[in-house]
Amino acid sequence: MDFIEGLSTSKGKDTIFVVVDRLSKYAHFLPLSHPFSAVGVAQVYFEHNYKLQGLPRTIVSDRDKVFLNRFWIELFSLQKVALHMSMTFHPQIDGQTEVMNRCLETFLICMTGERPKEWVLWLPLAEWWYNSNWHSAIRTASYEAVYGPTPSLHVPCITGDSPVEIMDRSLRAREE
Repeated sequence: MDFIEGLSTSKGKDTIFVVVDRLSKYAHFLPLSHPFSAVGVAQVYFEHNYKLQGLPRTIVSDRDKVFLNRFWIELFSLQKVALHMSMTFHPQIDGQTEVMNRCLETFLICMTGERPKEWVLWLPLAEWWYNSNWHSAIRTASYEAVYGPTPSLHVPCITGDSPVEIMDRSLRAREE
């Protein structure tokens, strides 16, 4: 688990909470707003991750104040989840999320281009992109590792394909 902070505000959000499964490499990108608390981050985690994958045996994170909060530590202690914190001079402990953060940041820069304040709109597609691509460590796509079948491909849209004007505009904006 890690945070990407310091982003321009997009739809009221300015932070991305990144959660990566160590085994399958499946990632979730969850938008947050400052200020956020350990209680709020735990709620987001349970709303988006727990329902899909349950609780892990261990969680690796950096020493962010949220992850050092007594509530956070007690919550996961009661759930029998071991918390492992990376150290200042040993970031490789949390290297998986650090690499993920760089990939996600690069994707968002490429996709938002001249409209960086729209990054939150791209998070679902960024998550799909990452999880549906082949991963060298597991020799398959994370999506396949978790769900089994090969993920469907993105089908480009041609302007004018839809008789519904708002759909056509939305699809055109996505393609642009």
